[in-house]
Amino acid sequence: MKAAMLYGVKDLRIEDVETPRVEAGEVLVRVRAATTCGTDLKIFQRGYVERVIKLPTVFGHEWAGDVVEVGEGLEWPKKGMRVRAGNSAPCLRCTMCQKGKYNLCENMIWLWGGYAEYIKVPARMVAVNMQEIPQHVSYEEAAVAEPLACVLHGVEEVKVRLGDSVAVIGAGPIGLLHLLTVKKMGAEKVILIDLVEERLDFARKLGADETVNAGKERVEERVRRLTGGYGADVVIEAIGLPATWEQALKLVRKGGKVLEFGGCPPGTEIRLNTEMLHYGEVTLLGAFHATPLHFRKALNLIASKTIDVSPLITRRMSLERINEAFEILSTSKKEIKIAINP
Repeated sequence: MKAAMLYGVKDLRIEDVETPRVEAGEVLVRVRAATTCGTDLKIFQRGYVERVIKLPTVFGHEWAGDVVEVGEGLEWPKKGMRVRAGNSAPCLRCTMCQKGKYNLCENMIWLWGGYAEYIKVPARMVAVNMQEIPQHVSYEEAAVAEPLACVLHGVEEVKVRLGDSVAVIGAGPIGLLHLLTVKKMGAEKVILIDLVEERLDFARKLGADETVNAGKERVEERVRRLTGGYGADVVIEAIGLPATWEQALKLVRKGGKVLEFGGCPPGTEIRLNTEMLHYGEVTLLGAFHATPLHFRKALNLIASKTIDVSPLITRRMSLERINEAFEILSTSKKEIKIAINP
């Protein structure tokens, strides 16, 4: 089969590799669509945490397809079924899992390999984090359940409430998914912040109430003007840079909450004002990945059109053009997510 093998930073090659063979409890899926992600772009450009992805590996983790082979001992799924699976599966037994923090499982298994003609889903992942795709949902939409699941986890942690003002730093795919999600949760005013005017235009089309171009305006002053001088009730950082992590803390009101969602490069640190946390009673939160329940919720929200992710798919390309796709993502001001069709 053809697959996109990642060997290192910006070293992504299309190669012929052996089609995986399934064993007991495993499933082989013919990939029909795999969407690009901000995490994929970060891994491609600068590498990633070794415990999550070990190189070389078949790349890609947002995918959907058709079951073509079922391992011994499985009654579900059935051959021919349209499915998607999360790129992780907790053990359900470690200390973190016993505390309900399945996304922080100490024995998590990770699945990469969406940018290929076929992907083998491990038995544990079949059991705890695979879902059937309804017939009316496209493969591309189903693939977006992965990043939406992560967004749902973060939004639940920060507890967005009816009537909240929410400032989102970053109008890329993750920032836009936060926009769509918090609007459905009843946020009264959502402010999108970015440097790229084309992305801010896109955010307005998706329902952003206000946009701020950080390259042309004083962000802190503008956000305070838009929130009656107080700052936002909730601020979500969706880029993953120390500078924007620190900026998020300057945009929140007293008693407000900051969600540092975007993952920064390993080893980075930020500076913060202790008076703001102490006297201002600001809540500072991080959020990583998602649980199997969030993946199920995400697919259900997509299937019901409660959250319409179809506008985020801005281009479709063949697997052979995967390097071109990542080059486009690195330089384009308009592309949000590219669907790779093996």
